[in-house]
Amino acid sequence: MSTDSTTDLPRIVVGVDGSPSSLKALDWALGQARATGAAVEAVKAWDVPVSYGMEALVLPYEDLAKGARETLTAEVEEQAAGFPWERLSQRVVRGHPAAVLVELASGADLLVVGSHGHGAFASALLGSVGQQCVQHAPCPVVVVR
Repeated sequence: MSTDSTTDLPRIVVGVDGSPSSLKALDWALGQARATGAAVEAVKAWDVPVSYGMEALVLPYEDLAKGARETLTAEVEEQAAGFPWERLSQRVVRGHPAAVLVELASGADLLVVGSHGHGAFASALLGSVGQQCVQHAPCPVVVVR
């Protein structure tokens, strides 16, 4: 899946982390792309897990990246049945999800993320990818509940 033939199309970037809300966001983005003729770029961010305690878990970065690619491919294939593959790309990037999505939204026409449904108080305490994207993205953002 490549965006080489889609450079002239509007571009929708969507964050996919496997959660039900992110799969709803992917579904919404695909529907919007069908309606507007846009290309969709499905993005999964990954990072090295933080270790707590005395023993650190050591995994090769390649394994983490490979696992992220495999799960993103499976999630996209399940949701994107019937969507034109030439207008669909996937990207797996190491980093914090909000930072990755804000960076990749540069030049995009729309950024779509899922909401994990935290209340206002929890969001204020914990922060959220959606909140970060709404505040910092260089394009319009849709948060799908």
